[in-house]
Amino acid sequence: MTDTAKKITTIKTLLQDSIDVKQRLVADTDMLVSIADVAQYCVDALRGDNKLLLAGNGGSASDAQHIAAELVGRFELERDGMPAMALTTNASQLTALSNDYGYEAVFSRQLQAFAKKGDVFFGLSTSGNSANVVAAAEVAKARGVFVVGMTGQSGGKLEILCDICLKVPSDNTARIQEAHITIGHIVCALIERALVAE
Repeated sequence: MTDTAKKITTIKTLLQDSIDVKQRLVADTDMLVSIADVAQYCVDALRGDNKLLLAGNGGSASDAQHIAAELVGRFELERDGMPAMALTTNASQLTALSNDYGYEAVFSRQLQAFAKKGDVFFGLSTSGNSANVVAAAEVAKARGVFVVGMTGQSGGKLEILCDICLKVPSDNTARIQEAHITIGHIVCALIERALVAE
């Protein structure tokens, strides 16, 4: 087998792995209902003059920013911006909070500052065990914020703190994150279609 043929085989395997995870999502009616419910809670929050807050680390931070950007900007439909904020973007806040309170507090401290009852918090963690995301979920729950977890199949420590935990059926970080952004796009589409139709 040539080097190019080996690479093509690897590419096909990785694509098929990604497809397999998404096919498991398609076949999971409970997951589909949960995604629809998350979108509806977001719609209700936005109708009630509340906001969406998102946080994660590494690739999950990028996903949080990506989802927030789709809502503040636009996803598929032209409309007013929607109040969504990734807690991962302000370098001064992140470094000050890390320095003064420890990295575990970088998101929870921001929720203390910005979250109010009726908001929705998305905690993204492929393991479900990211200490700063778990700490943020604890603060969110205490403030009457609806907590959505986006994790891998174990759910980790985050699961018990969530009103809804969207557990992607995989233990592979890359496959989980690929599914998270797909789910994020679906939620954005459902939110947009509900609110633009009004």
